[in-house]
Amino acid sequence: MFYFDKICNKKVMKSSLLNDLNHFFTTRESIIKTKEPDMLKIADSNRRDFCKYFGVDAITSPKQTHSANIMVFDKNVSEYPDTDGLIIDTEGAIALNFADCTPLIFFDGETAAISHAGWRGTAANIAQKTVIKMINEFSSNIRNIKCAIGPAISECCFNIKQDVLDKLLSTIENKENTFKIVDNEIYANLKEINRRQLIEIGINPENIDICPYCTVCQNDTFFSYRKENGTTNRHSAIVDLYKK
Repeated sequence: MFYFDKICNKKVMKSSLLNDLNHFFTTRESIIKTKEPDMLKIADSNRRDFCKYFGVDAITSPKQTHSANIMVFDKNVSEYPDTDGLIIDTEGAIALNFADCTPLIFFDGETAAISHAGWRGTAANIAQKTVIKMINEFSSNIRNIKCAIGPAISECCFNIKQDVLDKLLSTIENKENTFKIVDNEIYANLKEINRRQLIEIGINPENIDICPYCTVCQNDTFFSYRKENGTTNRHSAIVDLYKK
């Protein structure tokens, strides 16, 4: 279940499924990523506050390009070009940024990951690829992997063309209830398609939590690229991993 909380006196969202992981999704109040001049000071201040909260010098974010490329966090590396998934198994804080695309946070009890699943990333199976990399490189047990699917554009607002739908549906076997047609217009459910990908690779359905919030409909809480005409404001998925 998703719920709102306060960190550094700023509104954030968390998933109770990941209560054992220090994580959250930012909101308009807790923004850390923007290119908008009037928001830069707020974002910088929030980032500094969260660094202090986590006890880290920096929160590492990759340069996202709507790819399905997944890298592993290294505390000695500050830049991750062309990267839309980041896995962390050592002390540190990471964040990926979103404004309609689907945020995915994974945790197996030891290793965590964040992936950016827009329609291109979803069509390229970034969710499954993240799980496979966690298993192959960190010996994650698929029965222990949990995934919180965060705030993103929902089926009600994600209007697409047939070619995009075809690419999305080609990634799953069970296509039921993953899209709808209204007045000859196609609307796809990216959150559910990612959920199906995870289930079909072997993730327990009970280990998947889907945020009910739509970034377009709940635009007073989250940013929306579509509704806000290409805004550079972003909400972020953030993970702080620390080893006892």
